[in-house]
Amino acid sequence: MTAEAKAPRVTQAGELPTETTQASRFGKTRTAQSTALLEDYVELIADLLAMNGEARPTDVARRLGVSHATAIKTIARLKREGFATSKPYRGVFLTPQGHELADRVRARHRLVVELLLALGVPREAAEADAEGIEHHVSEATLAAFGRFLGGGERS
Repeated sequence: MTAEAKAPRVTQAGELPTETTQASRFGKTRTAQSTALLEDYVELIADLLAMNGEARPTDVARRLGVSHATAIKTIARLKREGFATSKPYRGVFLTPQGHELADRVRARHRLVVELLLALGVPREAAEADAEGIEHHVSEATLAAFGRFLGGGERS
């Protein structure tokens, strides 16, 4: 390992953040990663319901590029957490809580895409990049994005 590879990451001021601050930041990232999965499922299920009137686990799996078993497992988690319900032979449906989450995720996604487009990022790249960014930005950052775009406090 080179000396550069061993060097710790430092802030602009040349100092590491406190242990508590750094642990909190990494904790937020881990939480965001766990939540991102559910948010992606809820958003897709809402889109499928709007377009097709139903969201079948097979369609969810195909569109997210995961196995049917993985989709079933995650849908079960959505149901346990109160975001979805299902009916035999009918697919998956969102609860009011699931619809609220889908609406919030969709609004965040649109805001991040708008910001990236305003910065000159091509639309295809902005859409793809927003899929990751939307799950990892704080409400304060989203509000700043909205102000930057001239829309005030957006959510």
